[in-house]
Amino acid sequence: MNETGSTDNYVILITDDDRSSRESLRDMIEPEGFRTFLAASGEEAIEIVQQESIHLAIFDYHMPTLTGLETLQLIHQSNIALPCILVTADATKDLMRQALNAQAYSVIPKPVSKNVVLYTVIRALGRFYGRLRTPRSTWE
Repeated sequence: MNETGSTDNYVILITDDDRSSRESLRDMIEPEGFRTFLAASGEEAIEIVQQESIHLAIFDYHMPTLTGLETLQLIHQSNIALPCILVTADATKDLMRQALNAQAYSVIPKPVSKNVVLYTVIRALGRFYGRLRTPRSTWE
């Protein structure tokens, strides 16, 4: 984090097998000053995390081959300390318990709300990297 608590230096990885969902999340996050990487699969996300400096990852739960939860677990097994948020249409108590046991920061139910996404991202980054100032826009 830079000295002003700006969001400009934070890089967020968004992983979802649905292109429009990835782009929608990107369109919520980038105007707040964050940089993003997009991945279409868990495998692609793992590759990006190994090659780039990522500060936070958002994973869709339901993806082919690797679920978002499995992707998160594989990243953490590689000794990469990365705050992760799961997004899912099936936010059951069992999934919430599994996500918390896998050290996910939060689970956001679909359809996602811009306010909830930004609030959760800011809180997760603040918890892991220190306090952030309020994002650029007024959340609508």
